[in-house]
Amino acid sequence: MENRTAYGGIALNDSKWTWRAVGLVSILATLLLITGFVYAVSDIINPKGETLLSSLPQETAAPTAAATDELKILALGDSLAKGTGDNSGQGFVKRTLEALSADGGKAELLGNMGINGLTTAGLQSKLQEEGVQYALRQANVILISIGGNDLFRGSDILGTGSSSGEAESSADTENPADGIAPLGTESAANNTVEGSAPVPTASTDELTPESLLSALPDASGRLGSILDTIAGINPQAQIYYVGLYNPFGDIADLLVPGNQAVTAWNNAAMDIINTHSNMTLVPTFDLFNRHLDKYLSNDHFHPNGDGYQRMSERIVQAVH
Repeated sequence: MENRTAYGGIALNDSKWTWRAVGLVSILATLLLITGFVYAVSDIINPKGETLLSSLPQETAAPTAAATDELKILALGDSLAKGTGDNSGQGFVKRTLEALSADGGKAELLGNMGINGLTTAGLQSKLQEEGVQYALRQANVILISIGGNDLFRGSDILGTGSSSGEAESSADTENPADGIAPLGTESAANNTVEGSAPVPTASTDELTPESLLSALPDASGRLGSILDTIAGINPQAQIYYVGLYNPFGDIADLLVPGNQAVTAWNNAAMDIINTHSNMTLVPTFDLFNRHLDKYLSNDHFHPNGDGYQRMSERIVQAVH
């Protein structure tokens, strides 16, 4: 009997601890379920994704436009942009295109809007045209040649009685006065626009620094307006302005006044260009100075093929 009682006590004690263990496990399981439920509800209310997003920078830089190796070139301005005087018809524009396209380079000429006789006043007018603005927006390289007609015609050195920026009448274009050859005589009538001018030749009247410089303030002001307008139309494009040279530097009486006027013009252009980070002045004065016999065409005003070649080499150096 005593042995049975002892064995029975042990069985009762084992059963009691078993139920206590089961109860404890149940409680732990319940707590675990409750904890999981609370965590799930919290995750729904405050998802981790929002926490990750809140750790990101509040502002990110605008994406940089993808760089392109292809140059899309547009030329505009006067007869130098057109290439008058080059028997090959290339001028500095096509020569520049060929050089930039060499050795695997990618360059495309969108158009050449050079017009014989164009002055700064004429180019200002052209920039208001929708087609010109559209072409400017497509380019990432813009070549500009303008100012020579203003400087040498504006001083009235030929005694024509006309002032810078005035339009030539059809009679004046078809029957130019003695000593005046229209820009690009081969097609002057087809290229005369408001703001075009005749071209001075070597047989000019007396030239003085004062007469040449008289055209400078107004014309350089228009040049500044032109460059500002182009930069406003296409602020991403690189703009290359081709500086002036003195075509009369081999004529003793015209050497000093011509050099002074051209230098003053180029300095004024540089002051304007220095205010724009995307503009470059391409100097040409030194190329032609003392080398006019090598680089001027027969009209003694425009470059010949070799002259345009030297200009294009300068432009390519600036672009690269």
